[in-house]
Amino acid sequence: MNIGICRLKIHIPESRSLKDKRSTVKSLISRLQKQFNISIAEVDDHDLWQIATIGIACVSNHSHRVEEVIDSAIALINRDYPTVEIIEKEIETY
Repeated sequence: MNIGICRLKIHIPESRSLKDKRSTVKSLISRLQKQFNISIAEVDDHDLWQIATIGIACVSNHSHRVEEVIDSAIALINRDYPTVEIIEKEIETY
């Protein structure tokens, strides 16, 4: 069994309130969860308007599949969420 963990710190410059931020983060989390069947949640920076930290976990029988899923999730964020900028990225695989 192979496990991949990713921590993303994202910047949402167009967010003007916690409500704006929650809307964007909920949309992003829901889409990634459905499309890639991963565990994902906002894990830090809950009280900041324009910053969110998201944790992603993926489990597979093959290490290359874990890396592929995490890379695809990050690519989707970059491609489909132009108002979101990834400012930090940490990936660990076991």
